[in-house]
Amino acid sequence: MPIADLQQAAQKIAGFLTTLNKLGGFRLKFRITAGDGARDPQGLEGRVIYVELAGPDTPLVIQHNGELLRALEAIAAQILRLDQREHDLISFDAGNFKALRAQELRLQAETAADKVIRTGSPFAFPPMNSRERRLLHMSFRDIEGVETASSGEGMDRFLVVYPKGKTDLPVAAPVKPRGFGRR
Repeated sequence: MPIADLQQAAQKIAGFLTTLNKLGGFRLKFRITAGDGARDPQGLEGRVIYVELAGPDTPLVIQHNGELLRALEAIAAQILRLDQREHDLISFDAGNFKALRAQELRLQAETAADKVIRTGSPFAFPPMNSRERRLLHMSFRDIEGVETASSGEGMDRFLVVYPKGKTDLPVAAPVKPRGFGRR
């Protein structure tokens, strides 16, 4: 079910972020855009609410591959009671992190496609969240000679690039990178 009242949804998110700053001791400024102005100019996200974070704590929000940024996004989606399939209706960014990450993923897609076409062997990306897998799938849609599929379950789900028409080729699951602090 789409967001019925975008203004009310934006106010709920603003309240959440104000409380986070006050009680959590964060120093974040935010700008919330709803409706047509929130649309992703590249068309990679189906967002109707866009939250831009700035301020002294921006590096904290984007460190560790944007984990806190994604967590804030997920909490906001829960506050708005969005179904998991609707989480892309809301998007948070800080320091242009997501735009830069999307550009990085597009470059990785081009490199992987070249390798798959050259070698004829599938290429598996490491496990990543559903939004990044979606960005990769979309990056590949305009590249001739390859096709993609997601594989694995939950946190171990990853994207595989195959030569066109050869999705039956075997592919080994990528080695999961170690988390921080684990030995």
